[in-house]
Amino acid sequence: MNKVILIGRLARDPEMRTTGSGTNVTRFTIAVTRTYQDQNGERTADFINCVAWRRQAENIAKYCTKGTQIAVEGRIQTGSYDTQDGTKRYTTDIICDNVTFLGSKNSGGSDASLNNNTNNSDNIPTSDLNEDPFKDFGEEIALSDDDLPF
Repeated sequence: MNKVILIGRLARDPEMRTTGSGTNVTRFTIAVTRTYQDQNGERTADFINCVAWRRQAENIAKYCTKGTQIAVEGRIQTGSYDTQDGTKRYTTDIICDNVTFLGSKNSGGSDASLNNNTNNSDNIPTSDLNEDPFKDFGEEIALSDDDLPF
């Protein structure tokens, strides 16, 4: 099984390109903080290269910038290529199956559903969480245990 789940912040702005066949691909790097501290009491981070394709690539390029916190689900893919001077280079990338936006650099890691709905450019209205969502559905229906199929 080849499955990776990472949470981190974008180390730089994502770069979207379009392949010759018209497929969008976005490359980005996330900084994932290690759980332990070094000798100076500071936590270090791993910088992990990620690749997203198609619609997901478009969304990342459109809505994410350096510092945005995201969760990435995907798989590890390794590869190699020869440089112009003949040396062999090895690559390791995370191929993204699912990317969740968790917050912007300024949001302090706030909840994704609140952050994405209140700060996006589409101005999607959000619901008041204290309001009863079923208030306009009519009268209450009483059920007895005999009405349930189990």
